[in-house]
Amino acid sequence: MKNDFEFFNPTQVFFGRSAMENLSSVLSLYGDRVLLAYGSGSIRSNGVYDQVMNTLQACGKTVTEFSGILPNPTYEKVLEGGRLARASQADLILAVGGGSVIDCAKGVAIAAVEEGDIWTKYWQNKQPLDCAPLPIGAVLTMVGTGSEMDGDAVITHEATKRKTSCWDYSLYPQFAILNPEFTYSVPEYQMVSGIFDTLSHIMEIYFSPEDEDNISDDFAEALMRSIIRNTPVAIANPRDYVARSNLMWASSLALSGILAPSKKEDWEVHQIQHQIAAYYPSAHGMGLAAISPAYYRLVCPYGLPRFRRFATQVWGIDPTGKRDLEVAHAGIDALAAFIRESHMVTSLRDLGIPEQAPLQTIADTCNLRRGGYYTLTRDDVLQVLQNSL
Repeated sequence: MKNDFEFFNPTQVFFGRSAMENLSSVLSLYGDRVLLAYGSGSIRSNGVYDQVMNTLQACGKTVTEFSGILPNPTYEKVLEGGRLARASQADLILAVGGGSVIDCAKGVAIAAVEEGDIWTKYWQNKQPLDCAPLPIGAVLTMVGTGSEMDGDAVITHEATKRKTSCWDYSLYPQFAILNPEFTYSVPEYQMVSGIFDTLSHIMEIYFSPEDEDNISDDFAEALMRSIIRNTPVAIANPRDYVARSNLMWASSLALSGILAPSKKEDWEVHQIQHQIAAYYPSAHGMGLAAISPAYYRLVCPYGLPRFRRFATQVWGIDPTGKRDLEVAHAGIDALAAFIRESHMVTSLRDLGIPEQAPLQTIADTCNLRRGGYYTLTRDDVLQVLQNSL
């Protein structure tokens, strides 16, 4: 572990079939007024809404509902939730749903206590929070983003076509209820989208210095192998508890901070997808799947030893008689095959993005990170986009 690091994760996790039984006890730690945040209503059809509401009512909570949170939550929706939280004098925001709901709830937690242009301050300029956001709890119904165990709030500003994150320790959920059975009803498209989002989170950290022997990379490889092993099982039988529980916990661990010590982290694939989604709202994980092979083929020569290790340790590629670059490319080919065989999107066109899309504008507005093996230029981003069509 070459680099010094700080590790802290304050989220209390209740995992398994009985996880919801703990909601009453954790609710007793907060005030009487709860803002219940959720999406388009799927939690009503799968029974999760009733379980949560029955618990809230049994605990004597006054509930204000904040619904209609869509994928790629917007700044306007954050401000709407902030106004509702202030008007109801909410003591706790309980987010029930997937990452979009939880991310939006984190934005609302800020908007509830600080008015004005919080976008420019915290999302655009990345200033440290100088307020105390409302506490957040989460009941997870879709896996992938890892938002239930991290401090990121990814929001889209529709007016300026920017999608980016605000991060702070105070935005970590105080508690998270994780019952894999709550994910059974998620359609396959959303399920595999979330699976690739998880895999991408791990790869963003894994494909970065430092490359010396360290536990972080060992953890990352074990999680990637588990995802690869459990994905076809979950596709064949969405109610396979072992597969769904492994995929759920892998998603939470991927962004919990446990993989990050001694790593610089890349995150350029996410930056590119964020700008794609700012212009063409789409499933986050599918966008990542569409561009990842092209991105990794571009940066592979700059981190060749790591890509070779990815091929041999994660995909089981036999390196005998092969040059390092050939082995590395075989690993990326295996990733592309996994995307295809898992019914994920394999191109931006399959994502609904037309050939005449403003790719140059998307490239020109993309954040360029410096944590990976190679810092992209605007022309490089454009090349990735073109090669992903």
